[in-house]
Amino acid sequence: MNKKFLLIVGLLFLMTILTGCTEFNQPITSESDGIWNEFIVYPLSQLIIKTAAFAGGSYGISIIIVTILVRLVILPLMIKQTKNSKAMQAIQPQMKELQQKYSSKDQKTQQKLQEETMKLFQENKVNPLSGCFPLIVQMPILIGFYHAISRTREIASHDFLWFSLGQPDPIYLLPILAGVTTFFQTKLSMAGAPPNPQMQMMVWIMPVMILVFAINFPAALSLYWVVGNIFTIIQTYFIKGPEIKNASQTSKAGGAKK
Repeated sequence: MNKKFLLIVGLLFLMTILTGCTEFNQPITSESDGIWNEFIVYPLSQLIIKTAAFAGGSYGISIIIVTILVRLVILPLMIKQTKNSKAMQAIQPQMKELQQKYSSKDQKTQQKLQEETMKLFQENKVNPLSGCFPLIVQMPILIGFYHAISRTREIASHDFLWFSLGQPDPIYLLPILAGVTTFFQTKLSMAGAPPNPQMQMMVWIMPVMILVFAINFPAALSLYWVVGNIFTIIQTYFIKGPEIKNASQTSKAGGAKK
């Protein structure tokens, strides 16, 4: 059931991306039609424009403020997702014991394994699917915000600090910051989780991908990534403080033994 649900989540995520990609180069206006444009991209675009007016016409400050606002709106979902993930990690040893106990592949044994697993979830008040729901809600918002920045033409004609928001950063400082903050964000999000070689690869792959994208994309998007990453790093540190400290102490102890 988990695999089927994850497949559905993946398809929804892909559909969301494809929906936005088909109009990525088209300016977002009040005349843009479609659910994606009318209820997600356009409202976020207007929020950026109105915030810029409030911030003295600075679209750079507007992007920073709106990025933080969006992250604050989805913060309860992130907290819920993190708590569910921690609960799932806590019962992993018991799940492994059940898998070993009911290792036979016959139908009755597998059915018994599912029953015992569901019983374990109920006793610990864990829903294996609830961790995916916040992700489903978050992705359209974050991707919509990304498209709002890209398709709001007012942004491209303004400067902020040393760069033009509509052009790539000429000194590559923002792309580097985007890559570095992505690395720390990914690293912190994995603190306390069981070792996973594939996830360890993502710690290095994601920053490189973001770095390459940020070098070629308008600086407004790099600014969004950097601010969003810093917010997530602070958020993760406060939510997963004990796990991060334990992971750090374990790493130090392992290094001392060597």
